[in-house]
Amino acid sequence: MKIILKIAKNELRNLFYSPVAWFLAIALLVQCAIFYTSIVHQVAGWQDIHLANNPRFKDFGADTTFTKSFFIAGDSIFSSVLQNLTLFIPLLTMGLIGREVNNGTIKLLYSSPIKLRAIVLGKYLAIVIYNLLMVAIVGIFIVLGAFNIRSADIALLLSAELAFFLMICAYGAIGLFMSSLTTYQIVSAMGTFLFLFLFGRIGALWQKYDFIRDLTWFLSLSGRTARMVFGLITTKDVFYFLLIIFMFLSFTLFKLKGEKESKPWSAKALRYITVIVVSLLLGYITSRPALVGYWDTTAHKENTIDPRIQNMLKQMGNEPLEVTLYTNLLGEVPAPGLPEGRNPYLAALWEPYLRFKPDITFKYVYYYDYDGTLDNNSLYKTYPNKTEKEVAGIMADLMGTDVSMFMGPDEIHKIINPAAERGRLFMSVKYKGRVVHLRTFNDSQFWPNQSEVAAGLKQLIKGDNPKVYCLTGNLERSIYKTGEREYEFLTTAQRLRDALVNNGFDLDTLSLENHDIPADISELVIADPKTELSPKTLAKVQQYIDQGGNLLIIGEPGKQAMLNPVLKPLGVQLRSGTLVELSKNETPDKIRPYATDDAFDLGDIRGLHQLKQERKEKNFDDTLSLIMPGAAAIAYAANGPFKVTPLYTTVKQRDWLKAGRLVIDSVPPVFSPQEGDIKDSTFATMVQLTRPVNNKQQRIIVCGDADFLSDLRYDSFQAVLYSWLDYGKYPVYINDPYYHDNKLNITEPTAAFERIFFVWVLPGALVLLAAILLIRRKRK
Repeated sequence: MKIILKIAKNELRNLFYSPVAWFLAIALLVQCAIFYTSIVHQVAGWQDIHLANNPRFKDFGADTTFTKSFFIAGDSIFSSVLQNLTLFIPLLTMGLIGREVNNGTIKLLYSSPIKLRAIVLGKYLAIVIYNLLMVAIVGIFIVLGAFNIRSADIALLLSAELAFFLMICAYGAIGLFMSSLTTYQIVSAMGTFLFLFLFGRIGALWQKYDFIRDLTWFLSLSGRTARMVFGLITTKDVFYFLLIIFMFLSFTLFKLKGEKESKPWSAKALRYITVIVVSLLLGYITSRPALVGYWDTTAHKENTIDPRIQNMLKQMGNEPLEVTLYTNLLGEVPAPGLPEGRNPYLAALWEPYLRFKPDITFKYVYYYDYDGTLDNNSLYKTYPNKTEKEVAGIMADLMGTDVSMFMGPDEIHKIINPAAERGRLFMSVKYKGRVVHLRTFNDSQFWPNQSEVAAGLKQLIKGDNPKVYCLTGNLERSIYKTGEREYEFLTTAQRLRDALVNNGFDLDTLSLENHDIPADISELVIADPKTELSPKTLAKVQQYIDQGGNLLIIGEPGKQAMLNPVLKPLGVQLRSGTLVELSKNETPDKIRPYATDDAFDLGDIRGLHQLKQERKEKNFDDTLSLIMPGAAAIAYAANGPFKVTPLYTTVKQRDWLKAGRLVIDSVPPVFSPQEGDIKDSTFATMVQLTRPVNNKQQRIIVCGDADFLSDLRYDSFQAVLYSWLDYGKYPVYINDPYYHDNKLNITEPTAAFERIFFVWVLPGALVLLAAILLIRRKRK
């Protein structure tokens, strides 16, 4: 051990008696200082302005996290430093062995009683110690951030520091090996750079071949630090870097031994092969889901799935959970489902769940099917004279895959109906005979998120997904049409992430003229009928209400008479006339009612909770509003059969109820009490009704406008209406954390001083120190 330390000490002396080590340290310091202080100075200036001009300003909001903004995201310290490591390390390691050869000192080392492994470990220890200096430089700004940022997530930053340290140590081992291959330092540096480039890209090579896919994916350096940088330390990532270090240190030792030995090349090659095989075997074992350990260092456990999902996976016990990915070659966006996309698919979607249920099994089905009704309908125009099989062959060639691995339409139709999923990429999840489908979406995330997965798992375990039936037969709004007045986007649009069908709801239409209300119904929707409901339909609806059924009733001005017969027994009525709000930019029928306190409790959504808190703290009444294009006012009896609570109300004296017909394409309407207009009160445009029935709370929502739920004005928040009627069982809302590191503890002048000191003064002092040391060394 003493010999190793002496060699390391000598190597460090050589490093710091050359300009390279000083240059790299100062360059790293300046780089970190620029990225950190620039954004801190800017944010501090904004904060000072807010504090000086807004007495209600507390922080930059619960969605803001300065820890990530300053250190991880975008052009921040860790993102920039990790990208530039391939430029730093080759310069540092290029002369470790080659310099000994050029100076002739390698012969002295070989002839001395020093063992070769001591030489290798000593030189590598010097690199590790220098790496600790680089870690300390980055650590300066972590300490600075701890003082500058309120409630900074220090554990997250320490995890990122560990990733940084392991990465540069692995790079150092690779650079040491490359230095042993040549006496030319420039060649060594270029070789290290190319090797690091190859290791960063190898994970994308040969991914279509089953035997090679996992091998190249394991060897890839790309993305290895991503989890740790974002606060998740896993044993498989730590073991990966340790194995890479072990492998290349062994290669360096074998290279030095080979120069002293006269063994045949096969014996020498066997050493390398043995180390590679052992490393790959250990890497495979340590990456098995059941053997991987996890440590989520973030303050809010952002890298860990929601505790409710953890509990669902725990409830499944040892029962098998089978996930089958169906990929249609002729569907829209098939590439992520092809064999070369398999590892990214597992890493991006399923790895957080494998942490808590490592025995999930995965299957893959590849097929081609196109009947002209799928989302990818451009194929008809692109290949008008080709058969389905010929088009599949063309698409396979374009994607560089083998068409023979894909089932034809006849085969796949025996397994699934692709048209039911519009031919898109989707997953079938099976548990105890139950099956749910998880879909993909055309957004930046693509794969289903925790909310959709949680809804699917909950259905598999409990089988209690709500059945929503929408009344039809009287020209109601459709849940299957994409028109701007219809309701598909919120309800049955499989391609939209927030649609109810992707969050645990089963939706269907129902005509009460020909059918009774099913016994398994969760809620009935009556959406803007344009003709009167028949006595038969009214009787069935009334019977459903009397039995305690939940309803969503949606009306429109001018058609109050269609729904008032349903509403009358409830003690509620849609008032005659249309609500009016004069606006500079909108027609007078578009009103903006505001949410009452009770509206914020419709669903367990963080956004609603946050708005409610802000409303309470800042004494705002206009925190959350809706645009309702044409709305009827709702009247209700205070002593009716239900407890009636307004959810959205208009603003007194701003909005009024216009009697008679409202003209919106002419001059603005004028308030006229003589014609029956009413203005001296607020008007409810949405109310909730509750009462105890059959040992449960019956829930009904009545809306005076049907357009705010339409495809044209669709908003994911509107799902809370259906959620409240289902007692909050679905959707399973997975809320983002409330960040507290959203305010600086310093002012703009302090930030400006930090910028000058760390960008100019401290690097300048180091440059001066390095110059003095190097000049004195040269004189000696």
